[in-house]
Amino acid sequence: MKILITGGAGYIGSHVVKALGKLGHDLVIYDNLSTGHRQAVTYGELVVGDLAEKSKLEALFEAKKFEAVLHFAGSIVVPESVAHPLKYYQNNTLNSHFLLSLCEKYKVKKFIFSSTAAVYGMPEDGLCTENSPLSPINPYGHSKLMTEQMLKDLAASSEFRFVALRYFNVSGADPEGQLGQSFPEATHLIKVACEAACAKRDHLKIYGTDYPTSDGSCVRDYIHVSDLAEAHVRALEYLERGGKSDILNCGYGHGFSVKEVVKLIKEVTGVDFKVIETDRRAGDPASLTAKVDRIHGILQWKPQFDDLKVIIRSAYEWEKKKPY
Repeated sequence: MKILITGGAGYIGSHVVKALGKLGHDLVIYDNLSTGHRQAVTYGELVVGDLAEKSKLEALFEAKKFEAVLHFAGSIVVPESVAHPLKYYQNNTLNSHFLLSLCEKYKVKKFIFSSTAAVYGMPEDGLCTENSPLSPINPYGHSKLMTEQMLKDLAASSEFRFVALRYFNVSGADPEGQLGQSFPEATHLIKVACEAACAKRDHLKIYGTDYPTSDGSCVRDYIHVSDLAEAHVRALEYLERGGKSDILNCGYGHGFSVKEVVKLIKEVTGVDFKVIETDRRAGDPASLTAKVDRIHGILQWKPQFDDLKVIIRSAYEWEKKKPY
């Protein structure tokens, strides 16, 4: 297929580009390189541009005649969204609106959307099904939920079909060592801890130790980025077979506390880096884990890296040699 991938030079997008490229798809990667990297684009044609550059993006649609769009581009840092909400509504919601308008105009009927577990807010028991109440507690989650609603409404009014994948905590790196997380000033726990283990930071902070969890630190469902990439491939194949629009959780269905993860990172790396316990971070729920029955059943998705030690080891090996 001829596929447009927005944000394909970023962490998750680049892993999906590699997975789709290996299958022989004709890829165009559209990325402003604000957080992505040229070196991360291993297949296809890279076009440097911003989704807000409307004439440039429309010219691409007109020239390339895309059959599908995978949409990763956007802002993703929860505390930043609390401090600068309008940036998130611009980058994540308004830019998505324009992208969808081009899909409608140029009759692109297959769309995969990079959504988030942040749409659930603070679920009572910490376990999220796709039918759990949607009540984001930060602008990041709200901005993604608004795009989900646009997708639903467009699909209800036309032949357009989509799969929105609600990511839980994406971690790890390409097992072949070619790709990894190089987000500037990263905030994701495993990435930051691996930087501390490599002496790129002098300490790691644990934000909040008074949550209603087993040890007081936040609990999250960690998923290996390569398994997530495979979920996108399966979602695209599902739409190509005529599958109906759907929204699916992407996680492993079990969680680990921040303290548990930090302990395991020290064990895997053999480095006893400094840890500082501090106040809660704005916009963080106590616990988020995924119910994943539907993605297994609908997409026939079978994770290959559901082992926290494997995730950590891949992230650490990437961090030690990170070329970009």
